[in-house]
Amino acid sequence: MMIRKGLGFRIARPPYRFGVNMRIDETNIGIIKQLRDGRKSFKAIADSLGITENTVRTRVKKLEKEGLLDITALVDPEGLPGHRLVMVGVKLDTMELVKKGEEFSRLKGVVSVGVVTGRFDLVLTVLLNGQFGLLEFYSNEVSRIKEVQSVETFVIYKGYNLKIPYVLP
Repeated sequence: MMIRKGLGFRIARPPYRFGVNMRIDETNIGIIKQLRDGRKSFKAIADSLGITENTVRTRVKKLEKEGLLDITALVDPEGLPGHRLVMVGVKLDTMELVKKGEEFSRLKGVVSVGVVTGRFDLVLTVLLNGQFGLLEFYSNEVSRIKEVQSVETFVIYKGYNLKIPYVLP
């Protein structure tokens, strides 16, 4: 099993907007880039950016508080025996795309949801395993959401630069 520490970004929930209370400057971007290696100490980050360790600590806390940054372990789903990652395109019978995106984001197995343009309204990334497969996802989870017109599943056979948080119980 391959595990890599890295960054995960939360979904903004309306009326919440990122960066409203915080200026995202080059120092913040530099800190975020340094955190790609989730094991890197604040001291090492501070030294490489020429700022104090306290500045790094304070800014990371603010980025987390603003909902812009999560520091989390990410896994390579291909390295997890019995697991499969799928993308699901969802066409809705409503234009309340953000509300429906939030509903889908709370379903078991859902790693992320995007409101998109094109033939689908939403695109989901879903993690499945031997105890929770595609049938269970559609039957037990998606079936609870109203105003779903159609879905299309795309099984990922091989992913590149694809690391996700482990979301299954």
